Amino acid sequence: MEEELTPVSALGEFGLIDRLTENFIPVLESTIKAFQDDAAVIHYDSGDVLVSSDCYVEGVHFDMVYTPLMHLGYKCIVGSISDIYAMNGSAKQVLVSLGVSSRFTVEALEELYGGMRVACKTYGIDLVGGDTTTAKSGLFINVTVLGNAERKDICYRNGAKPGDIIVVTGDLGGAYIGLQILEREKRVFLEAPGAKPELSGFDYVLKRQLRPEARKDVVEIFKNMGIKPNAMIDISDGLASELMHICAQSETGCMIYEEKIPIDQSTYTIALDFNIDPSVCALSGGEDYELLFTINPTDYEKIKNHPDFTAIGHITEKGTGNKFETKSGNVHELVAQGWKHF
Repeated sequence: MEEELTPVSALGEFGLIDRLTENFIPVLESTIKAFQDDAAVIHYDSGDVLVSSDCYVEGVHFDMVYTPLMHLGYKCIVGSISDIYAMNGSAKQVLVSLGVSSRFTVEALEELYGGMRVACKTYGIDLVGGDTTTAKSGLFINVTVLGNAERKDICYRNGAKPGDIIVVTGDLGGAYIGLQILEREKRVFLEAPGAKPELSGFDYVLKRQLRPEARKDVVEIFKNMGIKPNAMIDISDGLASELMHICAQSETGCMIYEEKIPIDQSTYTIALDFNIDPSVCALSGGEDYELLFTINPTDYEKIKNHPDFTAIGHITEKGTGNKFETKSGNVHELVAQGWKHF
């Protein structure tokens, strides 16, 4: 009887990672954390090193019809270093590897690296190496980030405790709405190549999609406030998905409240114009690169008046499940409908 093979889609991104790495057991004392977090943690005599890697594939993660190469370069760096800040660490160096088809000229790649250079300057990091190879089609970008942190300061996903306050930085859903606008204009362009794009009035959400920022500042704010989150993750795949990762790793449940989720007014208004529930944009949209973290209730007084922090719920016991209370008071199971990698 022929063996039945498993399609990658049956496992999803994290199921695939678990399957491929289940037999890799760290043997070196210097390997402090491997897999299942935003970055690996490696200890050297000089301290703990954080390492993370991200892939960006044309047609999957970005569309060249509406993505300027300089913006793409900037975004790839930002999206990658965000993982280091999600560990409460400091990003230091990046390595960039490319798979490039003949469609791209030297000048085009200079544009791409120009955006990377701006991001490196903005965040005070160095591009120190990488690799370049040919590809039969499209563009493939891999960014590896090196950072550091003191052992006592590192935040993992698995430290949330029942009673913790769930907090997010900034506002959510803007990147997803920016993507909807770009996709709309792409459809118009394909039907009528001579038509001018209608992008006026959408500056905020387009910037959130095309040129996002990583929350390096939050790590410094924590230090100044004397706060260390119990658990933390960056919001790249949507609030619901990331919160469920924290709960799964921490073996807890959660309760969050729709009325508490921070959504910028322009995001809210444009979402309604698109007949999209703004809360769905925040829960499932992704690519906001804000930070989601949990803190002890005793630390709430320190952050409650900070304009960039919003408490959206609390961590519960594992048996209670992951819950979402709507503005009307109805309670539903929290569902992750965000980005699926496979």
